[in-house]
Formats: sequence, C-alpha cells, structure tokens
Amino acid sequence: MPKQPPLSRDKRADSALSNEYTVDELAHVAGTTVRNVRAYQDKGLLAPPVKRGRIVVYDDTHLARLKLVHHLLARGYTLSNIQDLIQAVEEGHDLRSILGLETAIGSRWSHERPQSYSLTELWKMFGGPSPKRVQQALELGFIERDGLKFVATSPASLKAGAALVKEGIPVDDLLEGVRILRPHFDAVAKALVDLVVRRLDRYEADALPPPADVPALVDAIWRLRPLAMVLVESEMNRALEEASGDYLVNRVASILESRIGEALDTETDTDTAVDRPVKRKAPPKDAAPRVRAVAGAGTRRTRTR
Repeated sequence: MPKQPPLSRDKRADSALSNEYTVDELAHVAGTTVRNVRAYQDKGLLAPPVKRGRIVVYDDTHLARLKLVHHLLARGYTLSNIQDLIQAVEEGHDLRSILGLETAIGSRWSHERPQSYSLTELWKMFGGPSPKRVQQALELGFIERDGLKFVATSPASLKAGAALVKEGIPVDDLLEGVRILRPHFDAVAKALVDLVVRRLDRYEADALPPPADVPALVDAIWRLRPLAMVLVESEMNRALEEASGDYLVNRVASILESRIGEALDTETDTDTAVDRPVKRKAPPKDAAPRVRAVAGAGTRRTRTR
C-alpha cells in the first residue's frame, strides 16, 4: 500500500480547525456561558465568528482563546490585563502563528460535538437514573445542565455507559468505577500533555518563543498529538490484556485447586472404607448356653452308641 505524502502545515492546520460550534456549543465545550463568550468578543479578546446566513460559527481558534483567557483569569489576571497581554503579543508576534500555537496546545483532542438529552431520554438509556445518580454524573462531567435538558460533551462516552448498563453492569458500579479511575486518567493526561509540549521547555517560562520558532513548534506539536494518543491506546490495550490474562489464570487456577481438593477428599474417603475392619454382629446373650446345650447333647448321643 503506497504511503500517503505527509500533510503540509497549512493542510494540517485546516484539518485541525475542522471543529465548528454554535455559540451555545462553544460555551459548553469551553466550560463557560454564552454571556461570557459575547462579553469577551465585545472586549476584543475573542475574534468575531464566521457568519453563514443567520447562523454564526465558531471554531477551535475561538475555543483555544477562551481556554487561554480562563487560564489567565485563574492565575489572577483581570480582563484588562489579559487584553493588554494579548495586544502586546499580537504586536510583537505574527498573530496567525500565535493562534496556531494556542490551537495546537489548547484545542480539543476529540472531534465529538456536544449533544443534548432530556431527562426522559436519559431515563430510557440508563433504566431510570435517580436524582443521586444524575448528580454523580454531573460531578463527573458526563453531563451538564442546560435548563430542563442535559448536555453531554462526549456523547460517545454516555452511549458506551448506557451499553454497559444494558449488559448488566449496575449504574452505581459504573459511576463508582469512573470515580476511582478518574485520578489515574488525569495523571496519564498530564504526562501526555507534558510529553507533547516539552519542546517549549527550552524557552523561558514567562516568555513566548521567538516568532521565527513558532511555526516549527506548531508543526511539531500537531505531529506529536496523534502519536501520543497511539501510545496511550497501545499501553491501555497492553494493560487490559495483562489484567484480563491475570484474572483468567487466577480463576482457572482456583477452579483446578477446588476440583483437585474434591478429588483428594473422595480418594481419602475410599481408602478409609477399604482399610476399616469389618464389624461382626455380636452373638445373642443366650447364644452361649444354647451352644453348650447342643454340644452336650451331641456328646451324650456319642456315648450311648
């Protein structure tokens, strides 16, 4: 099978920006509100969306910028500080390159589109989720409230959970399993991101890379992202195979030990039955006098002859 030529940086960027969002979807994915999205846009922190008839469309560049604004807000910057910072960046660097770096690092790793569900739909999928289970799903981030409906940022995960429930796994066990595994997933994700963006470590922590280095960094990060995901999937498959293999070996060993133990118990019972002396019935209490009487009668008949 002939190898396909590698994508150019522009084509790779175009494919990376294939995610499109309405303002509601963008707000859900970014973890903010529609009001904040519009406020950031009014302040110049967010580029205007593309208009398609009556619909306005956002893409991953807007998502990356929103995430950057949220990170800076979390570190104590005000909106005014962030506006000045972004303006300084735009004046000192090629805006397209900086946006490309933001997108390469901050864009979603999945191309799933959020999907809304009513409580009735969730009821049908999971067999009647209780308020407690709904709250747990909200806390774990499987769903988010949107008025009277719920939004799943990853419909595939929600559908996979529903399929597991239909296979007999209780909802409570499933949610508890995710809760236990979540810190491990977070640790894997952090290690993965560190691996991808390690090329930035050679620059000062409080400074952006030189403009001349940005395009090469963007290109490298886009190449590393899918490779890192392949590594994670491969390691997950290996771990699942080992865990299932260990379980199978332990289960078979337990069954064999049980069968061998039963067989040994049966043999012991048989050997004991063979070696045990046969008990004979005790003669009746009047047996001895009767024997003597019979023997005496026989002796008398012999003497008479």
